[in-house]
Amino acid sequence: MANLGKLNRLKVLYSTPHGIYLDGGDHGEILLPTRYIPRGTQLDDLLEVFVYRDSEDRVIATTERPLAFAGEFASLEVVSVNRQVGAFLNWGLPKDLLLPFREQLDQVHVGQKVVVFVMLDERSDRIIATARLNRHLSRQPVPYRQGQEVSLLITNRTPLGYNALVGKTHMGLLHQGRVATPLQPGQEIKGYIAAVHPGGKMDLSLDSSGYQRVAPLTERILEALKANGGQLDFDDDSPPERIRETFETSKAAFKQALGALFRQRQIRFTRPGIAWVDVREPTGTDWKPGDKS
Repeated sequence: MANLGKLNRLKVLYSTPHGIYLDGGDHGEILLPTRYIPRGTQLDDLLEVFVYRDSEDRVIATTERPLAFAGEFASLEVVSVNRQVGAFLNWGLPKDLLLPFREQLDQVHVGQKVVVFVMLDERSDRIIATARLNRHLSRQPVPYRQGQEVSLLITNRTPLGYNALVGKTHMGLLHQGRVATPLQPGQEIKGYIAAVHPGGKMDLSLDSSGYQRVAPLTERILEALKANGGQLDFDDDSPPERIRETFETSKAAFKQALGALFRQRQIRFTRPGIAWVDVREPTGTDWKPGDKS
């Protein structure tokens, strides 16, 4: 049987001028339009196709793949709003995906990115999107540990900070104090588990902690210095947005790494910027025997 909203391997039954028909089981014969037929397809072949309903509500197949399958979370762009039914999202197929008004938490507008869960609506037997994410989170115990690097999908802003999907299965909170620059719903970033609380609630961070955070960052700074002729126009006064864009870390972590490098006498501050100190060569600020300083 063909499953709506999923990839299916369906048998080729026969050909027509409009395309070929596939065995959809309880859904009957399903048309795969001519433009999607793979070259060399023969009768009785098994084709991997995505099955959904077209604009005329017919079950149809395509070899194109949407941006998300039924049962998955995704960040999708609003392309139109119908005052009668809801918003339509671009999900990579000719027919846009409906986000009904009843499945929206806040009003959405064209051009906005929204994080949704793609699902098969039991009422209509159609694939729709919902912004009511919590009911679709994994019910399994949180599989993450403190300090673990994870992928984050920002879902929405709250008075405390930002909610984010962790691995697109569980929800966590990125506290405002851990965010140097504003984030946007739908933004996918790397993060870390700051804490896992009883009951499965998670605190998140954009930086690892302690030495685990500083050591790799100092290496990246040194590599950048050497690649740029020993000079960088970054220091502890650089804007946090610029630091995040270049080094993928917070300003606090960057300053901590600069401090470590300075104490190790591997850099000096040029105000503005920093310079690499090659320990093999004495610098003008190095103490030498006979100096009276």
